[in-house]
Amino acid sequence: MTPPKPPFLSLRLMERPYLLLCLTMLFWAGNIVIGRYAAGQIPPMALSYLRWQLAFLTLLPFAWSDLVEDWPVIRQNLGPMIVLSFTGVATFNTLGYWSLQYTTALNALLLQSSGPLYVALFALVLFNVRLTWMQAFGIVISLMGVLTIILQGRLSALLQIHFNKGDIGYTVALFVFGFYSALASRRLALKQLSFLAFNCGVGSLFILPLFLWEMSTGRVTSLNAHTIPVLVYVAIFPSTLAYLFYNRGIELIGANRSAPFLHLIPVFGSVMAIGLLGEELHLYHIVGYALVFAGVVIAARKPKQA
Repeated sequence: MTPPKPPFLSLRLMERPYLLLCLTMLFWAGNIVIGRYAAGQIPPMALSYLRWQLAFLTLLPFAWSDLVEDWPVIRQNLGPMIVLSFTGVATFNTLGYWSLQYTTALNALLLQSSGPLYVALFALVLFNVRLTWMQAFGIVISLMGVLTIILQGRLSALLQIHFNKGDIGYTVALFVFGFYSALASRRLALKQLSFLAFNCGVGSLFILPLFLWEMSTGRVTSLNAHTIPVLVYVAIFPSTLAYLFYNRGIELIGANRSAPFLHLIPVFGSVMAIGLLGEELHLYHIVGYALVFAGVVIAARKPKQA
């Protein structure tokens, strides 16, 4: 069955997978920075639950008619839909925010570079979809670029990186996201808004018990000039828009060709640090950017038909 056309087709944006995936990684890079910034102000379960509940409430007025129309298909395939909500929304994000309470943004960006490998693993295990040689080569090239940026061009910097339970948690979160990405590439032929709204709503329900438990321990979020902008950002950009764009991107070009774009997250993260925090631009940044973009272009190319 041919997937239905997205509701924003007139904008033409939803037919440009490379642009969609680049914007997704930009928003997710901001999410890592924001998540680390919010670590001392918003408890992790609160940040995760409020993020997805606000995203759901934002989407619902626009997605309601699509949800009603798609509900028979959703009901017949409730199991896979719930699995997608549990992995891609509830588990990945909640575990990621918890991990950022204990690790650094640098470590998170370093670990993020392993993301495409998990996507490729689950694409192989679940659907017997193998990486082409060019995709594997592109992933390696872009990974070298990521490491060049994060390690500042010095292999000795690896000795200065210390890992803790937050790093283990973030690695598990990426593993789960690899499963979600592979599974989402074979998702049902649902409208974009109904698919995302269902995931946001059901995913937030999985997080709700953890949020209530967290509040019972006395960790309550104060709404103020620091926390409100954070909540608005995470609800709109890395949630609503990023997942809409990411799901559409892998629908158009597949999970394996989309996965290398995850290496753009450290690139955008370092650009944010340079632009917003006043950090200096060095030669290793330029070399790293060039390697990442070259690798992404190589890996994302459509394989030639035999």
